[in-house]
Amino acid sequence: MDKIVCTCGHVNPVGTELCESCGRPLNQETKDKKLVDMRYEGSARRSQTYNKTIIDKIWNFFSSVKVGMWIIVAILIAAAIGTILPQVFYVPAVNEEEIAAYYERIYGTFGTIYYELGLSDLYSSWWFQGLVGMLGISLVIASLDRVIPLYKSLKKQKTKRHISFLTRQRVYGTGEVDSPIKSIEQAEEKLKKMRYKVKRDGNAILAEKGRFSRWGPYVNHLGLILFLFGVMLRALPGFYVDETMWLREGETLYIPKTDGYFLESKEFIYETYTKEESEEVYGAALDRVGSIAKNYQSDVALYKGPEDAVAGQPEDLAFVKEESIQVNKPLKFDHFSVFQMDFRLDELKSMTFQLQDKATADSFGEFTIDLANPQTEYKLQNGYKVEILDYYADFTGFEEGVPQSKSPIPNNPAFLVKMYSPEYPKGETSFVMIKETLEPLGENKHKIAFQSVETRDVSGLTIRKDLTLPILALGGLIFMIGVAQGSYWNHRRIWIQLLENGQVVVAAHTNKNWLSVKKDLDEVSKVSNLPQYEDQQDIDSQEEKEEGV
Repeated sequence: MDKIVCTCGHVNPVGTELCESCGRPLNQETKDKKLVDMRYEGSARRSQTYNKTIIDKIWNFFSSVKVGMWIIVAILIAAAIGTILPQVFYVPAVNEEEIAAYYERIYGTFGTIYYELGLSDLYSSWWFQGLVGMLGISLVIASLDRVIPLYKSLKKQKTKRHISFLTRQRVYGTGEVDSPIKSIEQAEEKLKKMRYKVKRDGNAILAEKGRFSRWGPYVNHLGLILFLFGVMLRALPGFYVDETMWLREGETLYIPKTDGYFLESKEFIYETYTKEESEEVYGAALDRVGSIAKNYQSDVALYKGPEDAVAGQPEDLAFVKEESIQVNKPLKFDHFSVFQMDFRLDELKSMTFQLQDKATADSFGEFTIDLANPQTEYKLQNGYKVEILDYYADFTGFEEGVPQSKSPIPNNPAFLVKMYSPEYPKGETSFVMIKETLEPLGENKHKIAFQSVETRDVSGLTIRKDLTLPILALGGLIFMIGVAQGSYWNHRRIWIQLLENGQVVVAAHTNKNWLSVKKDLDEVSKVSNLPQYEDQQDIDSQEEKEEGV
């Protein structure tokens, strides 16, 4: 595209509204305005100039403030939808089938649709991350589209400006004064004392103060971009981990998402306040709750497996350290922290049964079922054996004749078993529950008799790793610096020029807080003989009111 040549001879980029050198209006629309728009100094913005290639169209799309706002609205709506039902992280299930079944069982058809649409894992979904990425792109392009031309304009601004530029400033005044040269010199000295950066070109002065505040919004954008970058990094493996694990006493388990680390629970300790301590600290609250926890902790041992270790197979483990995990006192290793978040007391560990004759109660052997890992077959004496056909850890009843289990936690174990004996080599089928036994295929001669139970405590642990925190903190800090930069300071400029006809012109502009620049002009006028200025916007407002009357 052709450049725009101003009357003063300066060559301006296409799209420039005010000459970069003298400030003359370069198009009719700007000439028709009584006050010029100084937001971007009348500079040429790429989004307002080029719109031919696909790159231009993409740039123009993302540079639009409206597009950025709509992206933010879309993110807010999506985030709100993600709070309707619990996210996958809070679902008591360990695989896809169990998760899908949970949503269907608890929330019905709506839960199934919610899960199938991917809303149950919304914040990690590709499309939500895509929206966050689009917002980041919008911030980058919108910032570059504005900050680069603004920087160039402010850097190139001349001390002398054409009268058409000065008369279109909101604060403007002109008139003849005694000893104009002396007045300009006195004004220059006073402005320097007021910490203005003053440039002089002949009989023209440009005094500037607080230019750095103009970059406040773009510093905000930089902080937000860094923050969004940190949020998106959480979707990449290795940067962010937030997992849970239930560790039973005496059990050694692989710590999820770690590089071969295993954790063994030595002991779980649960302490409550004594009656005297509770009454002193909590008073009447003790009567309502019965007992109040004083401390609960997991005494654990940390092990490191070989590089080719398989999760769930604790072999050839190297001891790392022992530690007690308490609330707000996590176990830390290799950028990971393991927090004590929950516990379950007296969870069923194993159940011991006898195979008996129903009529005589004679025993044919005893067997113990490990509820965390039940065997499929238990051989007893004299050719008797018991086969576990199916195991329902948290039995909730029957639906259309099919046994149901709410969770893999052994809260209410039930077993579908077959009992083999010399008299019944094909076996007898029985459904064994804690307080009841069903015989679905007819009356049996033998039965499974409950003998004893063993319990253990379980620690609910949360595994956290967040390498994005420094980036998020830096983004937040930069954002707050931008907020302060743009909120508590303002960019003030004062032009004072002696025209060829002997008149002195005063003009001023600020990006906000017009009272401040007027106050500064008043201070300068006290020591120098400057013409009276007017706020042309206030004059326009008054004229509109009078016309309305």
